Amino acid sequence: MPMDSQEDLPLDLGALDARLVPKKCETISIAGREVPTTPVFYAYWRFAAERQRIFYRRLQRADGPLTDDSILRCFKFTNTYRASDRVSQFLIRNVIYRNDLPNDEINLFFRILLFKFFNKIETWQLLEAELGPLTWETFDFDRYDHVLSRRMSCGQRIYSAAYIMPSAGNVFGHPLKHQNHLRILAHLVDQNYPSRLTNCKTMSEAFTLLLSVPSVGPFLSYQFATDLNYSTLTNFSEDEFVVAGPGALDGINKCFLSASKIDPADIIRYMRDNQERHFADEEIKFQKLWGRPLQLIDCQNLFCEVSKYARVAFPEFDGLAGRKRIKQKFISAGSLPVPWYPPKWDLNGRIAEQSFA
Repeated sequence: MPMDSQEDLPLDLGALDARLVPKKCETISIAGREVPTTPVFYAYWRFAAERQRIFYRRLQRADGPLTDDSILRCFKFTNTYRASDRVSQFLIRNVIYRNDLPNDEINLFFRILLFKFFNKIETWQLLEAELGPLTWETFDFDRYDHVLSRRMSCGQRIYSAAYIMPSAGNVFGHPLKHQNHLRILAHLVDQNYPSRLTNCKTMSEAFTLLLSVPSVGPFLSYQFATDLNYSTLTNFSEDEFVVAGPGALDGINKCFLSASKIDPADIIRYMRDNQERHFADEEIKFQKLWGRPLQLIDCQNLFCEVSKYARVAFPEFDGLAGRKRIKQKFISAGSLPVPWYPPKWDLNGRIAEQSFA
């Protein structure tokens, strides 16, 4: 059986890897506080390693099933490394690093946020197909609105379901969400946000700037700062700053007892700083991203994903949301293209040296 086609097997909870459940949990010290762990904490490390193993198996087109884990086989989860996900890869390769489009700070900023407001590959492709090269110089509200409104009138989605984008209708007054987002883009350029972003000295400062964007809250500000940092507009370390989103907070509360007593950012930093120790303690062989360890953004995302995983593997841990099932089933999208990352990470040369069958 080709490695990227999955058997349609029933979910057998009795077949879950017994190693997911530790013989005993422990108390660890985070930011000077003692916090007890739960079985989900140990699943966090095994999930990270197994999801990364699936990523490499898909790249190598290995024979056989992608994984023996019945939950990972049945349900959809993002990659261990955020930048490896399909949407992030499209953003990096097809939106940011384009030799056929102007790459000054205004156009880079415009393209990245235009893509991220919708966060949907098909929407970007639609706009390009209908309007030609997407540049700030040729941006026209009416033309963009016409294309997007027509797609919606056909019953097609123009926004990703990955996260909710607030409308900002109370600021710009348009009845349709995408109309307000197009106005936000024009507003940001008019208010010199591209230059203000490049003048930020830290990711925290960039986050604060983006937090001032109408309708954009803390979670989206951090996500946008991360996406903009894939480009040459900024050059912050991904280990510099982190904000826990709602899903990550849910995962944190499943991994630790009394987690509310500790700043979530400190917990995420603990996971980043102690990843090698915990992989070793659990006798897990973790395949880094061509030598790149998990960054803060990856550890944050993993809390969100293990929260979903625990709905099935550890239903006794409610977390904050109390959700009991995973909505999205895994559907194979075929083999993976060879990934490509921001050149400043120095990974692309190592990837080019590797042969993918």
